[in-house]
Amino acid sequence: MSNRIHPTASIKGNVELGDGVEIGPYTVIDGIKGKVIIGDGTVILGHSWIQGPAFFGKENKVFPFASIGGGPQDIGYKEEPTEIYIGERNIIREYTTINKGTVQDKGKTLIGNDDYFMAYSHIAHDCKIGNNVVFTNGASVAGHVEVQDYAILSAFVGVQQFCRIGAHSFIGGYSGVTQDVLPYAKVVGTRPLEVIGINTVGLTRRGFSREQIRKIDRAFRLLLRSSLLLKDAIQEIEKEMGNEQEIKVLLEFLKTLDSRRGFHRKFREGK
Repeated sequence: MSNRIHPTASIKGNVELGDGVEIGPYTVIDGIKGKVIIGDGTVILGHSWIQGPAFFGKENKVFPFASIGGGPQDIGYKEEPTEIYIGERNIIREYTTINKGTVQDKGKTLIGNDDYFMAYSHIAHDCKIGNNVVFTNGASVAGHVEVQDYAILSAFVGVQQFCRIGAHSFIGGYSGVTQDVLPYAKVVGTRPLEVIGINTVGLTRRGFSREQIRKIDRAFRLLLRSSLLLKDAIQEIEKEMGNEQEIKVLLEFLKTLDSRRGFHRKFREGK
């Protein structure tokens, strides 16, 4: 399958295009500072800007005015050849910015598969974004943030450096995240961010059974609404349902917490 490259597009340096790639008008793909690989079937619409080292998998779609692979917004960055990796079938909408890593961390920004980044999203340096993640318009994550599979960040959510956003969680619009967000949690607000339950709607849509959802809810009650200390709540969850795969995800997250940062655990009463 032949590629379709608009005559006004600028492709320079070390750039490798797969089969069936489409490059729109006035797009710049800059492989001078490092190799750029664009996977098969990827579409990059007009006026986008990509700088290497950058690696795209298959069938991504990049909308106009996206900026991908630019240097990190970090005053310590000295033009080191850090990288960005983008998986397959991602949709990157208008004015989204995705920055490369820094040598102070792993040197890579990593984007998974089947993610949807709506207009004006921002993914800072050294972030790790899982699969099937949604960033709604204007959602932003600072450096070194991890967003796990199926998480949803609503409009204008802001996430502080080094935080983790757990799998299947939902963060309400305009929320400010300064600690880790538990897997399955539904949270909203800023100073403080409050847990308002588990993401029942999202879990149901993804095929979780009523029994699985009930067990997740039970675990949340032990963690957030009982008088147990965190270590005792974890022990009780392990004792009651630690063999269930969905609970293992939660327990693994809790056991790998950074004790200095902790997680959002203020529960909105009445819910």
